[in-house]
Amino acid sequence: MSQNLPDPIEVIAPNLKRRLSGVTATIVRLVPVQARMIGIVTTGPGLPADLPHVPVWRLRFLPRRLRVWHARRNTEMLLGLALRASGMPLKLLFTSASQRRHTGYTKWLISRMDAVVSTSAKTASYLDRPSTVIHHGIDTQTFTPPGDRAELRARLGLPGGLLVGCYGRIRAQKGTDAFVDAMIRLLRTRPGVTALVMGRATEGQGAFLDGLKAKVKAEGLEDRILFPPEVPVDRMADWYRVLDLYVAPQRWEGFGLTPIEAMACGVPVVATRVGAFEEIVTPRAGALVDPGDVPALAAACAPFLDNPARLEEASVAARAHVETHFRIEDEAAALVRIYRGLLG
Repeated sequence: MSQNLPDPIEVIAPNLKRRLSGVTATIVRLVPVQARMIGIVTTGPGLPADLPHVPVWRLRFLPRRLRVWHARRNTEMLLGLALRASGMPLKLLFTSASQRRHTGYTKWLISRMDAVVSTSAKTASYLDRPSTVIHHGIDTQTFTPPGDRAELRARLGLPGGLLVGCYGRIRAQKGTDAFVDAMIRLLRTRPGVTALVMGRATEGQGAFLDGLKAKVKAEGLEDRILFPPEVPVDRMADWYRVLDLYVAPQRWEGFGLTPIEAMACGVPVVATRVGAFEEIVTPRAGALVDPGDVPALAAACAPFLDNPARLEEASVAARAHVETHFRIEDEAAALVRIYRGLLG
């Protein structure tokens, strides 16, 4: 068991998956902030050692008192129900990020929860019961506009001119091919623009990435549509700061943090109407298009690349919007209010 556990422990945040996922990343981001507001611990594998943590097998031996069990997966809802059935006093909370109709099994699990949170209004629309919408937030002290963009680009070995980026997993679901196709259309007539495709092609996606690189080479744009290697999470802010425009071309997304991270760094965003992007990207800070529509994606990017004044206005608006609506402290506080309500 971790040292320096809160006393009392009021909330348990389970993570029942070893492999890194969006849910795991959410727990890692949120719990340290929430720990300043309420007694919260994690349980389960695959989490950093510096988080307050109780092994699953020790849960039954905690001092008997009412606690909130904050599940984010089916397995975690099921374990919470099992622990409560065994006599452990728990209030069960579930956060849903899914944007599809749930199976009968999942609906049954959700129906047994004491409260439900949705990460977006679109997610809430897929539920058969009321939920509280709480958007994800980010650390706006880590993701900030650049001090000296030219110096930062030089340090990272990047060219001058305008830079357009698309970051994340490289696969069709993420729309990486749509981004590449849109950039091919745009860069043919804009010699001062360079595009960055940064991320990792996971198992089974190597041929997809090779196909994108071959297409770029066939167009003679291999020096202007670049594929830098993925960088660690703690270096991502710099890679947003070097950009003039960020593109989120996903065909499907649960929530999607990258537009918020880019906007926090003062980078306007062109995104597709998936996930929570319609609730994140405003007309002042960027533009929205339908997923998979390459001509529309290219057309939406063009005004930012061709009009410096539009780009600057959107940059200022993007940062202001995130500071007002998407701080991680606000997300943490909203969840803590629900915890306290459940604890009575």
